[in-house]
Amino acid sequence: MAFRIGDDDRAILRLAVPAFGALAAEPVVALVDTAFVGRLGEQSLAALGVVTALLHLAFFVFVALAYASTPLVARAIGAGDRRGAEALAGQILLIALVIVVVGVVVFETAAIGLVRLMGTAEEVETLAASYLRIRGLGLPGILAITVGHAIYRGLGDTRTPMFISLGLSLINVILDPVFIYTFGWGLAGAGIASVVAQSSGGAMFVYLLLSGRTGLRIRWRVPRRHDMRGLIGAGSALFVRTLALVGTLTVAASAAARLGVSEVAAHHVAVQVWSLLYMVVDSLAIAAQNLVAVNLSRDPPAARRLSNRMLLWGVAWGSLIAVVFWTLGDTLPGWFTNDPSVVVLAASLMPFVALSQPLNSLVFVLDGIMIGAADFRFLAVAMVGASLLTCALLVVGGSLAGIWWAIVVLMVARFVPLGWRYLRVVG
Repeated sequence: MAFRIGDDDRAILRLAVPAFGALAAEPVVALVDTAFVGRLGEQSLAALGVVTALLHLAFFVFVALAYASTPLVARAIGAGDRRGAEALAGQILLIALVIVVVGVVVFETAAIGLVRLMGTAEEVETLAASYLRIRGLGLPGILAITVGHAIYRGLGDTRTPMFISLGLSLINVILDPVFIYTFGWGLAGAGIASVVAQSSGGAMFVYLLLSGRTGLRIRWRVPRRHDMRGLIGAGSALFVRTLALVGTLTVAASAAARLGVSEVAAHHVAVQVWSLLYMVVDSLAIAAQNLVAVNLSRDPPAARRLSNRMLLWGVAWGSLIAVVFWTLGDTLPGWFTNDPSVVVLAASLMPFVALSQPLNSLVFVLDGIMIGAADFRFLAVAMVGASLLTCALLVVGGSLAGIWWAIVVLMVARFVPLGWRYLRVVG
């Protein structure tokens, strides 16, 4: 039977299930914030939507470093080069430190300019800029979490990141209503709750990495070009790929902001649901990064067999998610806002969110397979092409539906080259 559980499935699930718990933490935090902030009114929700788009841009820049690190650490471990993995982990942490300092400085000094660049309505600008400055203080925690995930995934351990991520999500759930309503801090309270939760998670990852609890003893060494050639090459390509993807989603948020306050609020609700759903399947992509990286050089048939299996599971899960969220489409927006106009607009976007899931699933798993195969340059080129096409559609679009049709085109434009490349490299 196609879905009979075998040894390959167990190997996949050992990585994918804990990875989902870890990956879902950030979207869950965002959804919790959306649910609580949505009760403050459409202006607060609109400000949250604008800032979340900017934070995603920073977050996914961090993810580029993480995605470059995972297969490199996995290869070193698979080759028995533990010292090399330890040196790589130390170099990754030093690079992360530089990146996060730059990120904090930019967010704290240029908040109002960034918010205006998004086309934010005047009545929302000050609120959004203040919230962005608060969330900017959480960047060190976010980056520590992201790098911690990468190193643990390279070691084949997705359970530890899952527990840390679930813990920080719980902190956020507890603090949000206290800070927002009990203390009366409103949107700022949501930002402070998120910063506390993410900083706590980041501190735990740093402690585990520096204490040797991962099984690796971090070797601190100033990164040298010879040592870092693989990470620089992978990181540069994945940076371009990730910047193109998140830049496109940021352009989409900006296009929604220019339509009006209710429109950007509704777009934010739909994006948060979409983000949580893709994390369900992206956990399979995380498993693919490790399993393909470990097996492709030493056992290509196993890499091919595991990849095909993960694609099958991806389509199955994507189809199930589509059915479930199609049935919830009319009621789901009401969980996050009580503003009637925002509810109606968000409900109109739920069919896009639900029906795109099978396609999204294929794209995310294929992306993970190609990262595991270290085909970074191709990923960058293909993503830039898809992004340029989508941004052109976003520029000429004049409605929320037009924005979401453009997002569907983005996923189709990613699937076609990824599918072709998969057949040549792995399949």
